[in-house]
Amino acid sequence: MKSFIRFAFLALVLVMVALVSALTAMRFAIHGQEVAVPGVIGMSPAEADRAVAGLGLQIEIERQYYSPQIAEGRIMSQLPLPGTKVRRGWQVRVAQSLGPIRVAIPDVTGQSQRAAELNVKRRGLELTSTAQVQMGGVREEQVVAQNPPANASQVAAPKISLLVTAAADPQAFVMANFVGQPLGSASRTLQDAGFKLGNVTVAVPQESNAEAAPTEPPVAPSATPPQPTPASIVVSQNPAAGQKVVAGAVVSFEVR
Repeated sequence: MKSFIRFAFLALVLVMVALVSALTAMRFAIHGQEVAVPGVIGMSPAEADRAVAGLGLQIEIERQYYSPQIAEGRIMSQLPLPGTKVRRGWQVRVAQSLGPIRVAIPDVTGQSQRAAELNVKRRGLELTSTAQVQMGGVREEQVVAQNPPANASQVAAPKISLLVTAAADPQAFVMANFVGQPLGSASRTLQDAGFKLGNVTVAVPQESNAEAAPTEPPVAPSATPPQPTPASIVVSQNPAAGQKVVAGAVVSFEVR
């Protein structure tokens, strides 16, 4: 019995030793793949590549900024920070300096959107975004604001955003009822409101089916169809009364 207990205790000790050894080996394997990120600020991208290549890391230039302190082409910031433990194959994201500002921000307000875009690109700047706004009394696609403003000195990046006017939505109206009115007054009211007079046709009277005794000889039909006059009465309209229309819409009448 004592020998069995001794054997079981020995087996348990061996299992615990094996488990501790496996955990230790796994820990060394995991931490053996980690490296400390070196500092690359102030280096050129080629120098930074060489500094991290031996550690299994990569350099990725994400952004570029103006800087009066950091020489053009040099790295001005990095992430992760120096000394941070990362796995091999990690990307070190950096920002590169463009040096001090050597180009003036142009004033493109008042220009057309197309002219402003050409002016911006001609200066070596980048157009990042164009927003639109509706403004009364200003022609469509005209630049009304920009960021950064003209001749700005504290500029971080060579990028400009524009605010451009957009075409205003046409004003909507509810069509009035002109049925029963003389054509002359209806036309004047229509045109004074900013609408256009379309086709004006004369309604053809329907013939009665009742047979009347001929008392007079039939009159030969006229070769010229009846023409509307200012005194003609409107019997129908298109668009109909109550419909929504926009300014400048064309309205047609049928009269008698």
